[in-house]
Amino acid sequence: QVQLVATGGGLVQAGGSLRLSCAISGRTVSVSEVAWFRQTPGKEREFVANIGWDWSSSDPSYASSVRGRFTISRDNAKNTVYLQMNSLKPEDTARYYCAAAEGVQYAYWSQGTQVTISP
Repeated sequence: QVQLVATGGGLVQAGGSLRLSCAISGRTVSVSEVAWFRQTPGKEREFVANIGWDWSSSDPSYASSVRGRFTISRDNAKNTVYLQMNSLKPEDTARYYCAAAEGVQYAYWSQGTQVTISP
């Protein structure tokens, strides 16, 4: 019903920047909010940021670990959500996923895009 494709990952030195994109297709009208998560092998999946999509508020929320460095934004006309990542740290290394929620639950997920930050 809803498909998401995450792109933009890569290898960047600490202090650099990267911009991830999440392309959303299908029944986008059913989506209430879109979020970014990340996961490293051996660690729990971590919430990064989210933003309202349909009639929901567009006010973003951020994990404390990325607040002030990452910015989530949306372009409904392009059915795309972005994650601008600045001042990247080695701790940001992870596989990043975008997810779409219908109501309160994140029901749809993208494939992961790898972000690797070198010291």
